[in-house]
Amino acid sequence: MNNVKYGISAINWVNEDILEMGDHYTAEQVLTDMSSLGYEGTEFCRKFPRNTEALQSLLGSKNMVLTSQWKSVHFTDPSRREAELQAFRAHADFLKAMGCKYVVTCETGNAFEDLSQNSVRIEPLTDEQWEHLVEGLHEAGRYCKDNGMKLVYHYHGETVVESGEEIERLMKSTDPELVHMLYDTGHAYFGGSDPLHILRTYYDRIAYIHLKDVRQEVLDWKRTQGVRFRDAVRKGVFTVPGDGCIDFGPIFRELKDRGYEGWMIIEAEQDPAIADPVKYARKAKEYIEQVSA
Repeated sequence: MNNVKYGISAINWVNEDILEMGDHYTAEQVLTDMSSLGYEGTEFCRKFPRNTEALQSLLGSKNMVLTSQWKSVHFTDPSRREAELQAFRAHADFLKAMGCKYVVTCETGNAFEDLSQNSVRIEPLTDEQWEHLVEGLHEAGRYCKDNGMKLVYHYHGETVVESGEEIERLMKSTDPELVHMLYDTGHAYFGGSDPLHILRTYYDRIAYIHLKDVRQEVLDWKRTQGVRFRDAVRKGVFTVPGDGCIDFGPIFRELKDRGYEGWMIIEAEQDPAIADPVKYARKAKEYIEQVSA
C-alpha cells in the first residue's frame, strides 16, 4: 500500500497501566528492537525521556519518530472543563514539539472502580453528559486544528464509548473537521462490533489506525466471568494481527481500495514475559506484508 507508514506501539514491550508488565525494559532496548524490525514510528512510552530534545535525539539515533501519545480526558464533568482543556493543550504542545500530527484522545469519565472487588462499573452517559463531552472535544479539536494537528478519538474497552451504538452517537454528534476517528480493529471487536463494518461506515472520519487482534477464547472468558479489562489483558485477550480471530484480509483490501494514507500502528498489549515482543512484532510484520500485497 502506497503512502502507508507502519509503526509499533511500545505497549507491546512496556504496559502503561499494568506497571509490572515489561517494567524491566529500557527505552533504548525498546527502540532498538523496533528499529531492527524495520518499523518507522512509535507512540510515547513511560520509559521515554519527557524532555523533547533528549527524546528527539534518542528517536533519531534509531531512525524512528514519535507519532502520538494517549490523552485521557474528563470532559463529561463540566466542573473540570477548564483544567482538562489546559492539560490537553499542554499535552498537544508537547506532541507538536515532537513533530506529531495526531493527539490520541479518550474520555475516561463515568468509570467507577471498586478496589475491594477488583471491578469497574461503567455508567452510560446521560444526554447532558454527552453534550459536555462533545463541547469539550470540539474545543480540544479546534486547538489541534489551529496547531496543524488532528484530535483522533480512541473508542476503547471499559470506557463510555465502546459499543457500536456509542461510536455511532459520538460520530454523529461531533464536527468531522474537529473530531476524527482512531480506527482500532481490536477495540472494535472487543466492544462487540465488526471491525470491517466500523471501517466502511466511518472511513471518512478515520485519520489514524491501531492494528491489533483478539483471542476469542479469552474474550469469551472475560464476558462469561465479568472480569475487568486489565484482567483480560493479563490473560492475553489482545495479540498482533494474524494471531487471533479477526480476518484482516478484507480490512486491508478496503483500506487499499479507499487509498488510505498515513500511520498504522501495530499493537498487542501482551505480557512480554509470556509473549516475546520481538517475535510477535516480526510475526505481525510478515502477516501484514502477506495480506496487504
